[in-house]
Amino acid sequence: MATNGSTTGTQAVDRAALLVSTVIQSDEPLSFADLQEACDLPKSTTSRMLTALERSELLERTDDGGYVAGGLFWLYAARHDPGEDLVRLAGPMLQAVGEATHETVNLSMARGERVVQVAQVDSQFLLGTRDWTQVDVPAHCSSLGKVFLAWDAVQLPPGPLETPTAMSLSDPASLRVDFKRTRDRGWATTVDELEVGLSGIAVPVRGTRDQVVAALGVSGPTQRLETRFDELGRLLTHHAAELTELLRGKTPQEGAA
Repeated sequence: MATNGSTTGTQAVDRAALLVSTVIQSDEPLSFADLQEACDLPKSTTSRMLTALERSELLERTDDGGYVAGGLFWLYAARHDPGEDLVRLAGPMLQAVGEATHETVNLSMARGERVVQVAQVDSQFLLGTRDWTQVDVPAHCSSLGKVFLAWDAVQLPPGPLETPTAMSLSDPASLRVDFKRTRDRGWATTVDELEVGLSGIAVPVRGTRDQVVAALGVSGPTQRLETRFDELGRLLTHHAAELTELLRGKTPQEGAA
């Protein structure tokens, strides 16, 4: 056991982790002085730990001396689908929404200009919705897709838009109004726009720079959902905020919304 005020093994790990997380969460490279001040560490400790973190490739320095994520982070990113990490982190939120609503819960990401559903929790009702994770649907006809369109994470395809039902919005002016309404209230909705009798509601999940990286939504029969949009919107917003905090490397706060 360390004595005389020297740093214990656990303290050393905690301080190193603090330095790494501070660099990772920053939008720009941090100088030695920035890190020392932000982490409230002695100069000698900061210097020793930064040297060790560089040596292990957890951090590296830019040409002007600022600290950024090291090669190990980029190696991990190159070898792993970011969607896998998102699905893993989102699992408890999807389950919680499913337990609260008993409806089908979906998580989507953008792949280029397409919106794909990467995870689903099935409805607890006998009359629910099918597995959408392998189905390619027009983004402007789904609440999940509308989230990405409303916040400009993806763009509408060129040319005439598909109209799966008579309720589908295909006129650009009507869609612009719908997207503004989505941004103003914080969630997107569809009523019979993809399939007659099917409705959905979805909210954005944001990344480290406040960009929309995913959409969290609920879908189900119109007769059950369309009168619950306000309630479901607030519930989804709460859990999307929790997921956003996890993606930013923070612990969700109690009651965060």
